[in-house]
Amino acid sequence: MNRSAPIFGFNDARGAIVHEVVHRVMSATREPLLALNDAAYHEVKRLEASKSPEDARELAEWQRVARTIGRMADGERQRLLREHAERIAWDVAGNFDARVYDVSTRLVPPLVTALLSPRKLATLARDPRELISLDALADKVVVEGPIETLQQLVRVGTAVYVPTHLSNMDSIVFGYALERAGLPPATYGAGKNLFTNPILSFFMHNLGAYRVDRRIRHTLYKDVLKTYSCALLERGYHSLFFPGGTRSRSGGVERRLKLGLVGSAFEAYTRTLLAGKERRIFFVPATINYLITLEAETLIADFLSDAGKGRFIIEDDESTRVGRVAAFMRKLLGMDGAVVIRFSAPMDPFGNRVDAEGRSYDLRGREVDPATYVRDLRGEVTIDHARDAQYARDLGEEICRAYARDTVVMATHVVATAVIAWLRQQTPRADLFQVLRQRETVIPRDDLAREVVALRERLRALEAQGCVRLGHDVRYGTGGDLVERALRAFAGYHAAPVLASRSEGIAICDTNLLFYYQNRLAAHGVAWDVIAPSGMPAGLGVRPPPPPIGAAREVGVTPELDASAQDAAVGGAA
Repeated sequence: MNRSAPIFGFNDARGAIVHEVVHRVMSATREPLLALNDAAYHEVKRLEASKSPEDARELAEWQRVARTIGRMADGERQRLLREHAERIAWDVAGNFDARVYDVSTRLVPPLVTALLSPRKLATLARDPRELISLDALADKVVVEGPIETLQQLVRVGTAVYVPTHLSNMDSIVFGYALERAGLPPATYGAGKNLFTNPILSFFMHNLGAYRVDRRIRHTLYKDVLKTYSCALLERGYHSLFFPGGTRSRSGGVERRLKLGLVGSAFEAYTRTLLAGKERRIFFVPATINYLITLEAETLIADFLSDAGKGRFIIEDDESTRVGRVAAFMRKLLGMDGAVVIRFSAPMDPFGNRVDAEGRSYDLRGREVDPATYVRDLRGEVTIDHARDAQYARDLGEEICRAYARDTVVMATHVVATAVIAWLRQQTPRADLFQVLRQRETVIPRDDLAREVVALRERLRALEAQGCVRLGHDVRYGTGGDLVERALRAFAGYHAAPVLASRSEGIAICDTNLLFYYQNRLAAHGVAWDVIAPSGMPAGLGVRPPPPPIGAAREVGVTPELDASAQDAAVGGAA
């Protein structure tokens, strides 16, 4: 790994970054009284419901602030505001220890292999170089996309990775993908609740993660968080955001994003122009695709429950239980190609395509200067938050289109979609919950295989248009093969059977989980779409990608297919 990436010198710059963040927040806050009053109101409201002794002390402090800020002199309010801004900034600020990074990249393969196959671990241990090699996971976790282009881009600008979000495993999996692809590590915001696990917390504290407390809603906190993100991007720290904001409860691909932190890229780019040191920023959408999902049972139950509509943070799901995580890892990584991380084509903050040298091109293939997007009518570069908010909305739509195009379809998605479609055929007038109550129904094996093949043909047509990606098993397997692969994937991990093989056919056992896995294809118009965001039509079609720039070659960094199959795949996707 090239150690020239700015993150390897993060700790030396950490104090200066925090100081800059506090200075900017203080400069931008015109009314300290209003800022402190807003913070006190929201914090008192949040902390009153807590029974923690620490929260009780903090509640008393904020209640004191609420009672006294009206009588404070301006200088005292400024001092108090600065104290809170500094406390927030230091709490948010991450840390990066190159030694921990080196250890983590060496520990991941043997630890995962130990969970997966102790016998294989013993074989690899005969050669220490093989034991710590990322190649040990190559056939289990596949990384795809325009890797060579990204490797060049990170040398000339700042990358902002914006992947889909399904699981608390995503940060670990995506970090592995960056290492596997030969890309430098990135800073990323992680929910503060994830720092409660002592082992996970140790690595997150030392690998560039900064803490995001989603329970805190006041403006001062949000301003510090956005300013911190902006400062990192200005200084060239590659960043990772999950713009969905939280894990997908339904299992579907995100079609509407939360763009607060993502929007900081516009200000960061503008500030580099104003400083006379333009540093281009590139957005890289990516999809993280699992054959099975660690927290699927909890997430879909939350989605289907009325109470779940208001619950943003789940603190008691499968990812908090060591036994469930271990069982998930053994199951998932016991099957080849069970995780696929696919990088999409990079774009600039304004949705233009980007080539390997960092040049931007519009939809007609004409080179454009991204600086023109942040100039006013007089041609001067300006920071304009209202303008940038619209750019962020447009960018969000482009990212969502990339998600749909680069969703990798796996056997569990296809089989679940076929089963739900079959159930709907049996009760054509039933609503969602009536369909989901049809458990222990048996579908003839041949009927299910035919449904799977018919669905796969529709997906192949979409892939030929550049609207989705088929996994290796879906592209080449027969209907019966895909049913068997899904049965093996579902068996032995989920608390209750999802599908079960019977003499008379395939028994449908857990319709909630089948609904969860079929939702991965809902945005593509081939699955039952009852999860479209408000104001968005169900079964929304996917826009094909624009023509490619030049002759950029896409590569996968793992030998997913043999040579003949690779040729066939390239030909089929052309």
